[in-house]
Amino acid sequence: MAWNEKLSAIRKFNRFELKYLISYDTSQRLQHDLKKYVIPDSYSKSENGLYTLSSLYYDTEDYRFYREKVDWLKYRRKLRVRQYETDKPLTDDSIVYVEIKQRVDRVTQKRRVPMTYKEAMDFCNNGIIPPHEKRDEPVIFELYQFIKQNNLKPSCITSYMRNAYFGTDCDTWLRVTFDTNIRYRKKNLNLADKEIWEFMVSPDKVIMEVKANERVPYWLTEMIASYNFRLIRVSKYCQWLETSDAVPRTIFYIADDVVV
Repeated sequence: MAWNEKLSAIRKFNRFELKYLISYDTSQRLQHDLKKYVIPDSYSKSENGLYTLSSLYYDTEDYRFYREKVDWLKYRRKLRVRQYETDKPLTDDSIVYVEIKQRVDRVTQKRRVPMTYKEAMDFCNNGIIPPHEKRDEPVIFELYQFIKQNNLKPSCITSYMRNAYFGTDCDTWLRVTFDTNIRYRKKNLNLADKEIWEFMVSPDKVIMEVKANERVPYWLTEMIASYNFRLIRVSKYCQWLETSDAVPRTIFYIADDVVV
């Protein structure tokens, strides 16, 4: 089974996420160094290994999920519909993932269910429960309750291009990602529409994430230390809100002139 097929088959994730803001040139050097230890995510069909992720986020009218993040709540959740883009247009029958992303102290947890795009929209917007496998019933029920109890509505779409790598051997569940061309759209919240979006992070900067179940391998901590990277606390969802001036800017905001 290919790595992306394994990832798609998993309905639950439980891991630590470490984030860094680096320059595009530095990301290219680091990816060259990493390739001795990792393998590319097979979602990466293009010659340069990039693929595009788009996510439709839901929130309350007063941006409750944003406020929980900036208030440093140790337990918080948010809802999104995620599309792994291909060279084919998104249609009603295309597969997307309806996800709850949850933070419990320092641990990130995800629960998600694959649906067609039409099923996902009917479910999230109208409460119509789609046909699903028995094993997905607990997550379907949690999603339904979460949407209804909070009266969630579409909030924005984020999109970015990603280079992703998996660990090998003893580091099987290590994942390192590099996100570029990070944009948002707050109107026309249709994932199938690919109109030009606004940048929320300067195009010469990259968000790098290290994702691991229990530990980060020693070779990777040494490599990161050699580049003198600093950890950042950033959320793409929060970044779009502050970039668009929908809310006041906070310490989480990545300014265009930040030095990396």
